[in-house]
Amino acid sequence: MSEALVAKTNDAPIFHFLHLDTNQSKIDSNQVIKVDTTISKDAVEQKTNYKAKDSMRIDLISQKIYLFGSAEVTYGDINLKADTIIVDLHNDLVFAKGKTDSLGKPVGQPVFTESGSSYTANEMTYNFKTKKGTISEVTTQEGEGYVKGEKVKKTATDVLYIKDGYYTTCNLDEPHFSLATSKLKIIPNDKIVTGPTVLKIGDVPTPLGLPFGLFPNKKGRSSGILIPAYGDSPRLGFFLKDGGYYLSFGEKADLKLTGDIYSKGSYSGRVESNYRNRYKYNGNFSLSYSNIKDGYREFPTYSESREFWVNWRHSQDPKARPNSNFSASVQAGTNSNFTNNLNSAPNNYLSNNFQSSITYSKLFPNSPFSLNVGANHSQNTQTKIVSISAPNVGLNMSRIFPFKGNSTKNNLGRNIGVSYSGNFKNSIAVADSNLSINRLDDIIANEMQNGVKHNIPLSTSTKVLKYFTFNPAISYNEFWYFKSISKEFNTSAGLIDTNGNPIQTLDVDTTFGFQSSRNVQFSAGLSTKLYGLLQFKKGKLKAIRHVMTPQISYSFTPEVRDGLRSYTDTSGSEIEYSIYESGVFGRPNTNRSNRLNFNLINNLEMKLAKRSDTGMTVKKVSIFDNLGLSTGIDFEKDSLKWDAVRLSGRTRISEILNIAFSGTFDPYAIDDSTGVRINKTNYSDNGKFSRFTNGNISFQLQFKGGDKKKKTSDNATEEELEYINNNLDQFIDFSIPWSFGVSYVINYSKPAFDETITQTLNFNGELKLTDKWKIDFNSGYDFEQKDVTYTNVNIYRDLHCWELSFNWIPLGFQKSYSVTINVKASVLQDLKLNRRRNYYDLIN
Repeated sequence: MSEALVAKTNDAPIFHFLHLDTNQSKIDSNQVIKVDTTISKDAVEQKTNYKAKDSMRIDLISQKIYLFGSAEVTYGDINLKADTIIVDLHNDLVFAKGKTDSLGKPVGQPVFTESGSSYTANEMTYNFKTKKGTISEVTTQEGEGYVKGEKVKKTATDVLYIKDGYYTTCNLDEPHFSLATSKLKIIPNDKIVTGPTVLKIGDVPTPLGLPFGLFPNKKGRSSGILIPAYGDSPRLGFFLKDGGYYLSFGEKADLKLTGDIYSKGSYSGRVESNYRNRYKYNGNFSLSYSNIKDGYREFPTYSESREFWVNWRHSQDPKARPNSNFSASVQAGTNSNFTNNLNSAPNNYLSNNFQSSITYSKLFPNSPFSLNVGANHSQNTQTKIVSISAPNVGLNMSRIFPFKGNSTKNNLGRNIGVSYSGNFKNSIAVADSNLSINRLDDIIANEMQNGVKHNIPLSTSTKVLKYFTFNPAISYNEFWYFKSISKEFNTSAGLIDTNGNPIQTLDVDTTFGFQSSRNVQFSAGLSTKLYGLLQFKKGKLKAIRHVMTPQISYSFTPEVRDGLRSYTDTSGSEIEYSIYESGVFGRPNTNRSNRLNFNLINNLEMKLAKRSDTGMTVKKVSIFDNLGLSTGIDFEKDSLKWDAVRLSGRTRISEILNIAFSGTFDPYAIDDSTGVRINKTNYSDNGKFSRFTNGNISFQLQFKGGDKKKKTSDNATEEELEYINNNLDQFIDFSIPWSFGVSYVINYSKPAFDETITQTLNFNGELKLTDKWKIDFNSGYDFEQKDVTYTNVNIYRDLHCWELSFNWIPLGFQKSYSVTINVKASVLQDLKLNRRRNYYDLIN
């Protein structure tokens, strides 16, 4: 009868209770048992399944089911596992408990799961109907944290009230740290609230505590206050850094507002935002402003600087709009931002050139045309020059073959291809001190340059004598300008020198109006490939393969006098200039050119026999890659027609050493007294074929014990994994035990009598000292200055649920160090100890 009841219970959506006469000591085998099939209003509403590994006992009188050994009960989205489970059908209750093994270790503890939340306890009682329960010694995970309590009450809304518990982000049974409290409330997918809290390290309480605790418990991002770090800067005073507020706008965007304040008056603020629309676009934006006051106003050493910087990166998913794309990469601000800004990253400090670009591109389906619209910006922190080009509009036509359908297979016209590119450009280049909103009208009128460039290349390709490839081409260029210049000396200014003679000044006048210029270039190339193979029957060396690619090219550009003018200087000499030389595309090429160039590329490799588990295999090993020799002759020159011979190449020795080299050899001799090249071969002068004028060789050694591989994790979201794999260099990777790289470059120059040799040495590496310790560094040596170059040392210690990081810049203007020990989990990111000394405090 119990088996039939179990089967019926598993198949039916409700329970059918058996009513027995309890006054009888036993049941007559001929007695009919009446089954009441009336559905009670208090009956449970969902199917209940239960099972046990060891045994199952049903008490019909008390209407209880006893499950022993790996017992499990499932009711809707509720699942309960324990060593022992008792189901009270009459009161809709379930009781679960574990046991201890022969060693006294608890096993089979109740694990209760509901709607994705899981709780582990010693004992628990739960009501299926009211969804209320009591739990003793519960352990549950809430977001990034873990909660444990002696006694817990669960309400119908899944709110937990816990007595004598703690909160931690350490996942060990005996956590390294915890926030202990007598009262704790968990509101699912909202927050965790505690009463008075004491920080414990292990089981030892510390003097650190809070009157209450409030921890976010939402899945994904959540808004909240960012607690600042505090400290003391001897130069700028006491400070609070990186304090502010974090705003979450769901999974698509966030906003972080942070700032720093110093007791001596310095301050800074930052706005940072990340945004992402899956399968459409993603990007980030940041804006920082700093007012840095060094010293006291009353002293002459006082200085004050205001710095700002903007960063914006935007990229579009290629699948969002296959025929159009918008992208942005912006870096712009004050030139001294990275030397004065308190939050400057070392890599930015070492850079002196920053560039920005914003681009929209459009492909027109079923046509060869495409459109590009963009803006560009560049600035050099040394020259203080800012260049802005906007808007830039480009219309391009990809190569088409207009005669392909009307030509035979061997006809030269079949391969004639033509393309087009047109570019409208509008740009200015001014010193940053002159770039201001107040001077905008003046800058546009006097500094801005604009114009249009058209380029139409026409080319074809054909085979000659079966083994040679012939490539003739014609390129037509046309330039449109909207202003031009004129130059002449002016003696009417009334200026006189010390001898009473009138001073002539060169006046440059700008004329607005449409002007155009054009030129054409003819070129042709002839190339082939030669193969050589030397085979060996004995030894590991099986073959040496040599591939030579000789190339001859000829180019001719006729002289174009359009736009050329001249003026006479004070000595009576006639100086030629172009009225377009200040144009946005520069001065068009108006000189006649008639050149023949020679180029020879060599690739040399060998085949080595290598024994493996499957037998002998052959491996290709490169000896030289692109070992090239090039020179040329200019027929338009009266003397010194031949170019210098340039030799270049690279090779790889095993897997760790790369060598690249280049050199220039001049075939002409020099004057013994002046060092100027003369129209006389070096061989006729001293019996040597050429002079070695300059060259360089670089060695790159790279040793490593592993490779950076794509990371996978069950604890990270898809977006987090994508960011990690796209920025592996920003994370500590313990899968690589060690790596060490060295680059050494020697440059030699001797254009005439004096020779110059420069050497640079750079090295970097990382080392996993243990499974928890890692160190990385980079440095170098400047042989010119006889000093160590920029050096940076980082040490990282994995403390399980905590982490320790140490950053040290021991030398140079950015000399500084910082030590941070903090909890890994972002929910407790403000639980940290920080010690920092900026270069502002360490420089002399």
